[in-house]
Amino acid sequence: MTPTKLTLLFDGGCPLCQREVSFLRSRDNQNNIEFVDIDSPNYNPDLYGGISYREAMGRIHALTSSGETLKDVRVFREAYRLVGLGWVYAPTNWPVLGALVNEIYRLWSKWRLPLTRRPTLDQICQSRESVQKDDCTNS
Repeated sequence: MTPTKLTLLFDGGCPLCQREVSFLRSRDNQNNIEFVDIDSPNYNPDLYGGISYREAMGRIHALTSSGETLKDVRVFREAYRLVGLGWVYAPTNWPVLGALVNEIYRLWSKWRLPLTRRPTLDQICQSRESVQKDDCTNS
């Protein structure tokens, strides 16, 4: 069995995130990616680079097998490379296009909860904290 090359943290409560993860899973024939649902009550930041629930909900994160933390579009670039579709995100390495895609992702991460008709991050964290002790205070 091939060791995991990327641990991708995703929001299992987000329908668009679930769709993306389903697509990547279907293409990951080498089992290069481990998918971790941060929305699970069992999510433990200590096992994933100390990335708090709030941080992980605010923007996508992944951890490489060498321990490097990737964020934002870099996560997609690496995940797509690992499933043999690196060409899809390769242009995001180009200076002008990369800056534009990064800005689009920044706006998406800011607005994804309301656009998917979910509570605000603060409301989600308050609800989560009332059910379990969790680190929703880091940003």
